[in-house]
Amino acid sequence: MASWNSTPLEIISQAFGWSAFFCWSVGGYPQVILNYRRKSVVGLNFNFVVLNSTKQLSYLIYNAVLYFSPAVQRQYREKYGVGQMIPVAANDVAFSIHAVVLIAFTWFQIAIYERGTQKVSKISIGIVSAAWLSAAVCVIIAWPSHSWLWLISVFNTIQVALATIKYIPQAFMNFRRKSTDGFSIGNILFDLSGGVANYAQMTVQSIDQGSWVNFYGNIGKLLISLVSVFFDLVFISQHYLLYPGKKVGKCPKLDDESREPLIKSVDHPQSENV
Repeated sequence: MASWNSTPLEIISQAFGWSAFFCWSVGGYPQVILNYRRKSVVGLNFNFVVLNSTKQLSYLIYNAVLYFSPAVQRQYREKYGVGQMIPVAANDVAFSIHAVVLIAFTWFQIAIYERGTQKVSKISIGIVSAAWLSAAVCVIIAWPSHSWLWLISVFNTIQVALATIKYIPQAFMNFRRKSTDGFSIGNILFDLSGGVANYAQMTVQSIDQGSWVNFYGNIGKLLISLVSVFFDLVFISQHYLLYPGKKVGKCPKLDDESREPLIKSVDHPQSENV
């Protein structure tokens, strides 16, 4: 089994890894807090949430199985080399678990807070359904030959694809409204910091091992960081450069019915950003 060659590099790698965990995990709270303070989820795109739900579940499956399963680890080393370290660390598993729990709580907020006329589009439902159907087919294919590494790689591919797609509805919604009101920029700033720390962790491990297998052996982790950093910069540009300080106005009529769980109102309350 592979081990670290340098104790200082191992400590540095763990520091970067848990920094990424902190940034990515804490980054989810500004939106939750904003929803709570406004008692509204208007401005948070539901397509983003539904796509992100499947993305995070897929990533949890990949990280947890590769980290805990000796059979999958053996298949990984047979493919990439006996001396190679597993590219998933404890902080990756911890992040995935935390992300799934936080997403579940966000859905709870969507159920109880004002949401205007927002709903999940048929396109997003179709994408998520296709993702899970594909995963189910791959389970059937992998089961007879016990191709577990290939199977979890499928889940890794799904999470990368959904990570790419999930940001588009929110970016387009901000563009259409010419405002980022209701969408927390704090989430994006933490996400960007987490992506940088993630790259740093992978680089330190590669330097210690004298190999770049850590990158192409976990291409999903590499690509997800690239995608996240790209869209983080898009959102930062929208918030600070394109639509700074622009809020969606509040209509004068906002009756009690619009605050019930089944929302029919199209009013957008004035809000603040975290």
